[in-house]
Amino acid sequence: MFPTRLTRRVTAVAVAAVLVAGCGSTGSGDAGASAASGSAASAGKPLTVFAAASLTETFTTLGATFEAAHPGTKVTFNFGSSATLAQQITQGAPADVFAAASPATMKTVTDAGLAAGTPATFVRNRLEIALPPGNPAKIDELKDLADPKVKVALCAAQVPCGAAAVKALDAARLKVTPVTLEQDVKATLTKVELGEVDAALVYRTDVLAAGGKVKGVDFPEAAQAINDYPVAALSKAPQPELARQFVDLVLSPQGLDVLTAAGFESP
Repeated sequence: MFPTRLTRRVTAVAVAAVLVAGCGSTGSGDAGASAASGSAASAGKPLTVFAAASLTETFTTLGATFEAAHPGTKVTFNFGSSATLAQQITQGAPADVFAAASPATMKTVTDAGLAAGTPATFVRNRLEIALPPGNPAKIDELKDLADPKVKVALCAAQVPCGAAAVKALDAARLKVTPVTLEQDVKATLTKVELGEVDAALVYRTDVLAAGGKVKGVDFPEAAQAINDYPVAALSKAPQPELARQFVDLVLSPQGLDVLTAAGFESP
């Protein structure tokens, strides 16, 4: 019941990375001194990060940056539905850091007393309509998804991208009957990429990450369903110091630059 989408460790690349490692949640402090001391103290230690599927590309980049600043450290990611990851953590899955796609899924972990300190919101994300190239169903706006002839994929309501879709559709007073409900945003987007559906509601960041495989359409109701993303080191982290330092990197200006370049919004 543990990781459904376990990504093997990210290979360290030659990145001139500076790890911001102040004790506060803002990630400020003497980055160079922290990176040097962290490298010496943590060489050869593994770090396990559970993160929402929509963070796959950006956290893979940050993982490589972290490894470059901590020679010998191996960063292993478990990307998937935030709801599933939270459940895995509360059931005892070993993890150092949890980055969720909604406060609600992070609350599952904090309510269980498994977060080390107060989670910090590091980015926000909003939905777009994802369409296949050429847009064969001629979809221009959200209301087009209510046409029963249009095949739509949505995330399941219990996961953050699905909860956001419900909010957006409610704001538009629309009823959409999906042909499939997927367990995370990447699986939902894949339905569009494979041509199995005419449209899907996914995060803007996933549309951008897909490149030319899909086309994204903004819609005004997305503003009513923006998701905050919290991150926290975990209280039972096998590597508590590395966990704190990785969270500091995510919260640092360097981390925010990587995330906003991928389409995330500042908190």
